[in-house]
Amino acid sequence: MSGRSGLATRLYQGEAGLNIIGRRRLWFGIAAGLVLIAILGISIPGFKLGIEFSGGNSFQVPASIGTITHAEEQVDAALGDLGGAEPAHVVSTQTVNGVGGSFYELRTTELNTEQSNEVQADLASRFGIAEDQISINQVSAAWGDQVTERALLGLVVFVVLVMIYLILRFEWRMAVAAVSSLFLNLVLTAGIYALVGFEVTPSTIVGFLTILGFALYDVVVVFDKVQENTRGITASSTQTYGEAANLAINQTLMRSINTGLVALLPVGGLLFIGAGLLGAGTLEDLGLVLFVGMGIAVYSSIFFATPVLTLLKDYEPRIQTHTKRVLGRRSTGATGRPARPVAQSGTEPSDETTDGQDVDEAAALSGAAPKVGARPAGKRSAGARGGRPGGGGGNRPSGAKRR
Repeated sequence: MSGRSGLATRLYQGEAGLNIIGRRRLWFGIAAGLVLIAILGISIPGFKLGIEFSGGNSFQVPASIGTITHAEEQVDAALGDLGGAEPAHVVSTQTVNGVGGSFYELRTTELNTEQSNEVQADLASRFGIAEDQISINQVSAAWGDQVTERALLGLVVFVVLVMIYLILRFEWRMAVAAVSSLFLNLVLTAGIYALVGFEVTPSTIVGFLTILGFALYDVVVVFDKVQENTRGITASSTQTYGEAANLAINQTLMRSINTGLVALLPVGGLLFIGAGLLGAGTLEDLGLVLFVGMGIAVYSSIFFATPVLTLLKDYEPRIQTHTKRVLGRRSTGATGRPARPVAQSGTEPSDETTDGQDVDEAAALSGAAPKVGARPAGKRSAGARGGRPGGGGGNRPSGAKRR
């Protein structure tokens, strides 16, 4: 059996030694670049709003009338016959597989009741089917505004509750880092969604709110290990906060990857098989948001949330003092000068008792071993003088007989 372990084995054992915290500037630069691309995607192409948000009409016709391209051409022609300064047009088309068979759903700009009835009659004539085989749905933009308002309210309530929980469970710096990761997740997912060009529907909003919970779970798992590794860290001079946090990432990295893969498999099936192969177009918006959002959540919990946490902790005076002490001790050891030993204790000292105190000084006060060559502390025994009993400096003890 080879003595060298493979990367997969070392990942499972948390011994990969990946320097993630040490390269946090690189991860921040990548995150900034991705955010810039996402913002450009949201601003330039923009979101393609569904009729639930922009208002409009949808016409559902049986798939037996021909191809979806033929159906779109006939609907555009029927809308053109309406006339007007700004003629209505088809916004989107999709194939829907229902229990009663397949049909095409063609969404148009907003029409009044008279216009929609006229288009229905025209389409029935063009396709050679009865009017009752063509379904019409009309949606006002006001309904979409209500959905957006409630979604934003739900997002605010979620973030507030998350902040309160993380502050109580960990600390405010971890809460800030976790929420920053959540917003990064939202921005990147929204940017990719806009670039792909899928319609924004109520299912999209549900998907965005769903990925927040998954992203939070992944961050909490990593932060829990960070807290475990950094508890009482200022009482030691062997490891900085960033190094302990980096170790926590290595120890939870495989768990995060496994959790992400297990979650992405069914969502990928929903997106690629359900929407792609089976033609369930109503699932593509939800599937895309979940697939992209969950993948980014794994990335952000490892390469963004914890580096942000260490950046915030570096501004804490207690951590700054500890980091300087650790680095100073290492530089002293590198010069060949012996460092004073630190007393070993069976109990882990708290941060409060060593805040701002030199660890070497604390070790000396608690009974550390003396330096090499130093005289032992305390009084010497009577028999230690001159190697003769009585300590008389060479005199025989009283009462001793000369031979």
